Amino acid sequence: MSISRRHLLKGIGAGTLSAATLTTLGTAMHGFQAANAAEVTGYKALVCVFLLGGCDTHDVLLPYDQASYDSFRNIRSSMFGGYNGSRDRNQLLALSPTNSGDFGGRQFAMPPEMSGLHGLFQSGDAAFVANTGPLIRPLNRSQWHARTVQVPKQLFSHNDQQSTWAASAPEGAQFGWGGRFADAAVLSGANTNREFSTITAVGNELFLTGQEVLPYQIGLNGAEEIDLLTEFDNADISTLLRRHFSAADFNQSNLIEKDVARIADKSVVLNENYNQAVANLIPLTTSFPQSHLGAQMKAIANSVAIRDSLSVRRQVFFAAIGGFDTHSTQATDLPARLADIDQSLTAFHTAMKELGLGSNVTTFTASDFGRTLAANGDGTDHGWGSHHLVVGGAVQGQKIYGDVPPAEFGHDQDADSGRLIPTISVEQYAEPLGRWFGLNDSEIAAALPNLGNFTAANPVANMMGVGV
Repeated sequence: MSISRRHLLKGIGAGTLSAATLTTLGTAMHGFQAANAAEVTGYKALVCVFLLGGCDTHDVLLPYDQASYDSFRNIRSSMFGGYNGSRDRNQLLALSPTNSGDFGGRQFAMPPEMSGLHGLFQSGDAAFVANTGPLIRPLNRSQWHARTVQVPKQLFSHNDQQSTWAASAPEGAQFGWGGRFADAAVLSGANTNREFSTITAVGNELFLTGQEVLPYQIGLNGAEEIDLLTEFDNADISTLLRRHFSAADFNQSNLIEKDVARIADKSVVLNENYNQAVANLIPLTTSFPQSHLGAQMKAIANSVAIRDSLSVRRQVFFAAIGGFDTHSTQATDLPARLADIDQSLTAFHTAMKELGLGSNVTTFTASDFGRTLAANGDGTDHGWGSHHLVVGGAVQGQKIYGDVPPAEFGHDQDADSGRLIPTISVEQYAEPLGRWFGLNDSEIAAALPNLGNFTAANPVANMMGVGV
């Protein structure tokens, strides 16, 4: 099997050298047209917060009218004792969506540990997108059982569904829609330093990988350093090591070796530039929770704060929190994780407002899949569709977009055991985010390949105030 020079370098860049780029090679358009480039006025950023393991969002957007609540509690009776009263109806935080008439008298609430995001919803800075998940075409229960409509591969598999959320294909996919959104911005000239177009606080993520961009990995206090550069007190040794890792003395003629050397040099330089910008940053006054997710969101906030120093006007970020594969002890484990999400995302939105960017940065959640409505004792099993939050001043908030299936079994979107068949595809969820980011029709089509299979009006089309 032959390996192209470009693909070899992409592998290097996406692996050990997270700051590496392909700019030294020059790249083709790959489905995006410069003449129809993204609109890049001002600064905008998207922040994906991925809930690894499959979050039970039945437990985030809860039924609140008495009949629906009673049905929910009866179905999950084996779990309710573990919540220590926090899921009693009088403890829930009632929501007042402006589109409440869409739900036939049904009411909804959030758990008490998510009071910050509840407040943002009530004030119009957050919205729910209901029953979202990977789809190839619209699907209902009868079609699912008859196997008459194509469905995503490897449903209910963690790795494959994380990949499908990110890239519309199971494990092995190459490009994520966050990366493709950034591709469009780069080709429009939005970012002088394309290397800072997509940034991850947790690893080299498929979601952020495009054909023009690779994820740049930051540490929780700045760019990741090559440890040996700071290990020694001896300045001469440190200088020699820096020359080695930056390939300063490389003089070979082999094209691949030369490209690798340029990448190594750029990695060192980019990290130094990034850290210098962070060092000159006036610290944010917003307090973040002392958790891994809180630290990620603070690092992303600092990255946004140095956007001018990085010469970028469009960025896509990725953060993640794990522990949502709650086959057991869900009632005792999930509330603390939901509280962490609540505090971290609320603090991040506050920090964006502190920077004067409350309407320029949009945060949204994603997860492998939801969980079954049915309990398996003290936990739940892998589901499919799930409810997600979108937060930011540009969000047309205080709404629940889409359909919230009832808290019962056997309805048209029940694949069995309360495993929800999505009514909004990931591509439909992503579309208004992309249009708000500045993408045009052709760029949206290139980034979201299955979107054209959904011909009915997108239920979330106006979520970002940018209609289609």
